[in-house]
Amino acid sequence: QVQLVESGGGLVQAGGSLRLSCAASGRTFSSSAMGWFRQAPGKEREFVAAINWSVYSTYYADSVKGRFTISRDNAKNTVDLQMNSLKAEDTAVYYCAVKVRSGSYYSKPPYDYWGQGTQVTVSS
Repeated sequence: QVQLVESGGGLVQAGGSLRLSCAASGRTFSSSAMGWFRQAPGKEREFVAAINWSVYSTYYADSVKGRFTISRDNAKNTVDLQMNSLKAEDTAVYYCAVKVRSGSYYSKPPYDYWGQGTQVTVSS
């Protein structure tokens, strides 16, 4: 059974930083991609960032480029999201997801597995 557990969310002032972590268990994701999505109240869940598990390629939403960095540790089966220069509009529940199937990195399908989410609140 695949399980994704996010951690590291919290309350931070605008301009501050947070680091989210996602620990995956239940199988090896050596050929899969992992991504982060977020969902603000009343809005659709949107893509934030993704990383290809095997070749280290990274993908970012325009809104977070230059501020967020995604990284992964294959040995630990973890993926992190370093978030700097946070803005009030970054406030959302952040979800970790795994994409086993082929397809776009930027959309919810084809991500197959999802975590429960961690709240990030940025005060202005």
